[in-house]
Amino acid sequence: MPVRRYRDSDRDQLVELWRTVFPDDPPHNEPAAMLDAKLEVDDLLFVAEGENQLDGACMAGYDGHRGWLYAVAVRSEGRRRGLGRALVEAALAALRERGCIKVNLQIRSDNAAVESFYRALGFATEERISMGRHIKIKPQEFRQ
Repeated sequence: MPVRRYRDSDRDQLVELWRTVFPDDPPHNEPAAMLDAKLEVDDLLFVAEGENQLDGACMAGYDGHRGWLYAVAVRSEGRRRGLGRALVEAALAALRERGCIKVNLQIRSDNAAVESFYRALGFATEERISMGRHIKIKPQEFRQ
């Protein structure tokens, strides 16, 4: 299955894919809003096309210091066929082209089953405490 960059025509299918693969995501990860916010920043979005639908996607980020993988999603029927690996490798290649030398990701504690997938791709657990805070501000307000 070929992996390529996201196109505007993929929008509805990508939103549907994320809603399907991540049905229990919190409201702040609402797929349509997340996609809009991402596209305001960059185009580090990769998709894998099946015959009639998107079967997988990976969103990456780069802040000039380190890269991140977000929302790596593969439909259940498309798993264990190398699709997740191909998506992650496409994202890593794009990050490398931008000068990124280290990539991080986080796994939610209720999704630990994917840990072996990422280990097989060379990721390792690092001793860190992950912290977060929700703020009620729109991304475009940071640019003022």
